[in-house]
Amino acid sequence: MTAKAIDMRWCEGDLPTGPGLDGMARALALVESASPAELRACAGGILQASHALAWVSCLYLDGSGRWLGSDGNDVRFDCDDFRHPYAHAIRQGKPLRLGLLEARSRLDHADFQAQVATLSGGLQLVVRPLRALDGKREWLGALAMAGEAASLARLEADGEFAAFEALLCRLWAGLTRHQGERQREASLRQSLAQLSDGARRQALAERLAADLLGGSKAMQALRSQVVRAAETNLAVLLQGETGTGKDRVARAIHRLSGRREGAFMAINCAAIPESLLESELFGHAKGAFSGADRAREGLISQADGGTLFLDEIGDMPLPLQAKLLRVLENGRYRPLGSSEERRADLRLVAATHQPLRERIRDQRFRADLYYRLGQFPLTLPPLRERSEDIAELAEAFVADFCTREGRGEMGITPAALRQLRERDYPGNVRELKNLIDYACAMTRPGEDVAPEALPAQADDDGSVSTAPAKASAESVKDLRRALRDYEAELIRQRLLLFDGNRALAAESLGLPKRTLAHKCRLLELDAK
Repeated sequence: MTAKAIDMRWCEGDLPTGPGLDGMARALALVESASPAELRACAGGILQASHALAWVSCLYLDGSGRWLGSDGNDVRFDCDDFRHPYAHAIRQGKPLRLGLLEARSRLDHADFQAQVATLSGGLQLVVRPLRALDGKREWLGALAMAGEAASLARLEADGEFAAFEALLCRLWAGLTRHQGERQREASLRQSLAQLSDGARRQALAERLAADLLGGSKAMQALRSQVVRAAETNLAVLLQGETGTGKDRVARAIHRLSGRREGAFMAINCAAIPESLLESELFGHAKGAFSGADRAREGLISQADGGTLFLDEIGDMPLPLQAKLLRVLENGRYRPLGSSEERRADLRLVAATHQPLRERIRDQRFRADLYYRLGQFPLTLPPLRERSEDIAELAEAFVADFCTREGRGEMGITPAALRQLRERDYPGNVRELKNLIDYACAMTRPGEDVAPEALPAQADDDGSVSTAPAKASAESVKDLRRALRDYEAELIRQRLLLFDGNRALAAESLGLPKRTLAHKCRLLELDAK
């Protein structure tokens, strides 16, 4: 909103009229002013030029009502500090007149003294409080003028000045309120945009739950970080133990990013011999080496416009690390045996389970590449830190097995889930999936996965124990639970030994068959 845009009826109504209203007041009404500050500056300039005043300043009252400010600097005058004349005028609500010489001797406010330091002591100072002329009658600020006493007296007695001051207050109040409305609207739009942005991110994170399974806090935080990473073009470094799903996270980042229409190219740096890895990444020209009977595009070229995923980047040879760093810094690379440089615009996602900082200390990984890769670091949680997700993961893996193998619908028993939660998973989610695949294969059609279908826990030396696991005395926190678990494992192993025959299992344990059946129900062993 500008002063020019304000309807000219503001110059009518209860405003005082005088013969010169089409002079100063009309000039003020027609000036292009985009803000109250510009209006104040224009008003001061008109007054100073039209009446040959030595100095004019239009001060504004801030929102708290405690301070008067001066446009163009950081000076503020406390309205309760009577060491300057503006406080007297605002608090009394009427104009204040005094000579500058008197003001300098009586008022010792440093900022006020600095304002009038260059003015002649023979001039007079007039401070007029300004108030909006509407129902609210809010204080707007103060008009300070310095000049010859006769000039100031003529100005204040002139009806044209009264109209000018009234119009200034009307325009000032209107612009201030409109500016406040615009600021509130802008704040509301920003809040709505943030709300909309937050809702969009939340929706994307919820969509990711179908691929990055788990309702634990660790997985919710990871999905939110994946959404944030996908919004940028920063290089992402995925770190975490083996089997935590780094490949799935890399694909999720690509799928949510602005490069989703481009290619997603992946390579495991540890699975390819050093002699071939460079060719796989950068490509080669015809005749570059023995057997290169034709030119070949590398993964960097194929990932142009998309995403390149380098798994196990900690195993990349040092010479290749230097070449990869150049690609990341300026997008340039050169295929093997080629004299021509090429450019590639790609987003890099790298992954490793190795401690790269230790490899840097051992001079097996470049520090500059590490920092370039880690623009957006993400650490994937191991399965032991989100054990509450095991049931959801297991059920999803059972369903996936049935789909892949064309098997009928299959479930998993509570006893089997409990046993899965009690295991250690050094191989994380990948190990859990392999366990479920094996158990599904060992389960007869039409039945649910039971504890006896699960492979026995491997010992530290890799051998499989057929005896129930025994908790160390130090690790037992609940004696009843430990005894229950030991009993359950013992019965499970004995049933497994006798192919599920309860009669033989009961006899081997010195129990009546009915007692064994009762224990199986209590322990949710679901034995046959």
